[in-house]
Amino acid sequence: MGCVFGREVWLQWERKERRRGKGYLAVQSGRREKVRAQNGGDEREEKKDHDLAGLAVSPATKFTLSQVKCYMHQLLSGLEHCHNRHVLHRDIKGSNLLIDDGGVLKIADFGLASFFEPNHKQPMTNRVVTLWYRPPELLLGATHYGVGVDLWSAGCILAELLAGRPIMPGRTEVEQLHKIFKLCGSPPEEYWKKSKMPHAAMFKPKQSYKRCISETFNDFPPSSLPLIETLLDMNPAERQTATAALKNGFFTTKPYACDPSSLPKYPPSKEMDAKLRDEARRLRAAGKARPDGVKKTRRRDQAVRAIPALEANAEMQSSFDRRRLISHANAKCNEREVSAPSTWTEHSVTLSVLHIALIQPSTFPTSHSIP
Repeated sequence: MGCVFGREVWLQWERKERRRGKGYLAVQSGRREKVRAQNGGDEREEKKDHDLAGLAVSPATKFTLSQVKCYMHQLLSGLEHCHNRHVLHRDIKGSNLLIDDGGVLKIADFGLASFFEPNHKQPMTNRVVTLWYRPPELLLGATHYGVGVDLWSAGCILAELLAGRPIMPGRTEVEQLHKIFKLCGSPPEEYWKKSKMPHAAMFKPKQSYKRCISETFNDFPPSSLPLIETLLDMNPAERQTATAALKNGFFTTKPYACDPSSLPKYPPSKEMDAKLRDEARRLRAAGKARPDGVKKTRRRDQAVRAIPALEANAEMQSSFDRRRLISHANAKCNEREVSAPSTWTEHSVTLSVLHIALIQPSTFPTSHSIP
């Protein structure tokens, strides 16, 4: 388990940890991370070839229950580490969970992270957390919240790993709330009466929905359902803490979480790779792509395509030959078209000069002779 801290959190965190005389943090840069040990001052770079979202939707990947427990244990341990130090991540999702070849999961991208004080809550923005993993209180406009926002996202990740797909892929905030209500149940009437959230009245469902997590995921391992029920509770306080989640029966029953070093060595796979595969599959199904999934090249794009060196040389020579022939033909045409007007102009000038020479200066009209 590890955490990859963003630069905006690093400066404040560094001051706190130096006072304690310890710390081992990482600063993210794309998918490379620069890891610093504050005591020794050494620095090293690692490149992560996988993120959990890319692996979860890869056709070649099928997680066993012990592997799911391994990844979730590392994720919750990372959240426990952050929350105990009063840091909220606020954007937990599969593409922000990087995995190295040793099976070690690291929480990345702390660009939306913030410090919080459990006993002295300050208003914070609710425009955080990617939509599919955003808890209902943020969708309803809450500005006072705590560790529950990260735990809700962790619950979505757990269900996604077991289902092999995102469980609530809403396209808009209204649709996302509707999906949450249909799966997790709509809050009771007392909740709406006591709620001080800005959008509570606007998004209150017209009909009440019954909670149906167990029925929807009846093919999940029975030991996983209590933990999912807890993490996806509509009441943030009932989601408890990352420490409590690590003590859940999901991790204390067989099969136990495997050791990260025993995880398979997967080929490089990230969320973007999965999106490209899905797009190629969709185009093939629609008959708009070649069998290998490569999009057909349009005529206006052919000039900039990459071609082998031999083919490029032959094409270049052919282009030069064509241009030489066209230039030669144009030159002949111009010679024919220009020669006649040139002779005509020459004779015209000569005739004009002769005409002017025959006219006597006295024959030019004066200003008085103009009618």
